[in-house]
Order: sequence, then structure tokens, then C-alpha cells
Amino acid sequence: MKLLRIIATFWRASLEAEMEYRLNFVIATLISIINMTGAIFTLSLFYRNNQSFAGWSWPQALLIVGVFTLLDGFSNTLLSPNLSRIVTQVQKGTLDFVLLKPLDSQLWLSLRNLGLGGVPNLILGSVLLVYAGRQLGLGPRMVLLGAGPMVLAALTLYALWFIVATTTIWFTKIWNATEVLRALLEAGKYPLSAYGAAYQFVFVFVLPVAFLTTVPVEVMLGRAGRQWIAAEAAVALGLFLFSRVFWHWALRSYTSASS
Repeated sequence: MKLLRIIATFWRASLEAEMEYRLNFVIATLISIINMTGAIFTLSLFYRNNQSFAGWSWPQALLIVGVFTLLDGFSNTLLSPNLSRIVTQVQKGTLDFVLLKPLDSQLWLSLRNLGLGGVPNLILGSVLLVYAGRQLGLGPRMVLLGAGPMVLAALTLYALWFIVATTTIWFTKIWNATEVLRALLEAGKYPLSAYGAAYQFVFVFVLPVAFLTTVPVEVMLGRAGRQWIAAEAAVALGLFLFSRVFWHWALRSYTSASS
């Protein structure tokens, strides 16, 4: 309960700061609408002459876009406002103050700030999921089944981003690396079967894009077996634990601003 109160205090302060610039929220909403419209339009090009694409019907493909939009909203609401600041904290030496606080440093760095820029994507993604789910006749039970894999997908995305952000302790300019990661994760807008065998191998065993969008939707549709759910849980928890170990190991190389 004490930890929850601390996080609530962090987020309340962040929201108060964000509300000083309300126009930013309006702009973020317009950008989110344009981005999702563009993603749907691009996807529709594959369905001009066919009822299905790579074994996926139009409403099923919309579920993929909806999950991707939700994850993008999660990224802009929680990940980007926090993890992108690690670079600045290392460069300026303000990470020292974080390490001296009586609070887990990874938790502080991950949850200190909350952004409103991702809220429109969270809303739009939810609306698209509801619409596509109704088109497919998915009941509440199937939606709830997909909620667990979506939480695991968010954990996977967080772990990947935090691992990349941690490398700033050695390489102070890693912004390009985070942009490359975001670009690769854009592949999650489309079903895994839409890619060739080589790309599918990469998106499953190298960069787990498949576990971000395709697997949660497959669970909603009742097409993913228990082995895929177990694999997603293993990937998410494994990456999270690795991010913890990697962070504490990286801190051994952090020399601080005063040394």
C-alpha cells in the first residue's frame, strides 16, 4: 500500500504538470487518429480483391491493429516519459539522486512520470478492439482470455525498452537505438503469417514481435494453443528478470557524477 501511494503521488504530480499544456493533448489526439487511420488504410490495401490476407479476415486483422494501438498508447503513456530520460540522467549525473533514494531504482525510473500523449491511443485501440470483436461475435470470455497475453505483451515491450535504455551507462547516445527498436516493433501492426519464413523466425526467436500482437489476438480467437501462451509468459517473465539482472550489473560500471 505504501508503494501504491508513492506511485499515485508520482502520477498526480505528472498529471498536474501535463495539464498545464492542454493543447498538447489535443495535438496528440489528432496525431493518434491520423496514425491509426493510416494503419487501417495501409492494411485495407491487402483486402481490395480478397476476403482474407495471410489467413486473416478483415475484422481479425483489425484486432491486430487494435492491440498494436493499445501497446503504442502504453508506450507513450508510461515508457517514453520515463525510460527516455535515463539518458539525460546519466549524462547530467542526476542518476546519483535516484540511486540514493530509499526506493528500488528500476521502479523509480520506470514509473516516476506519466504522460497524457498515449491516452488517445489507449482509447482508440480499445474502441477498435470492441468494434472488431463485435464483427467477429467474440464474447466477454474470449476478450478476458486475451487480456492476460496483452499484459504479458506490455511487460515484454517494457523489458525490451528498459534493456536498451540501460546500455546508456556505456553508450550515452542511444536514442538512435530506441528509434530502431520502435521501427522494428512497427512490424507488429500486421499478422505474423504475412511475413516470410525468415522474418517469422526473427520475430519469434530474435525480436519477439509476434508475442506483442499476434499471439494475444490468436488467444482471443481461440486459435492459440497452451504452448503459445506458455511461451509468451516465458518470454515476458524471462525478459523482465533479465532486465533486472542487467540493470544491477550495469550499475557496477556507473561511475556517478562525483567520481
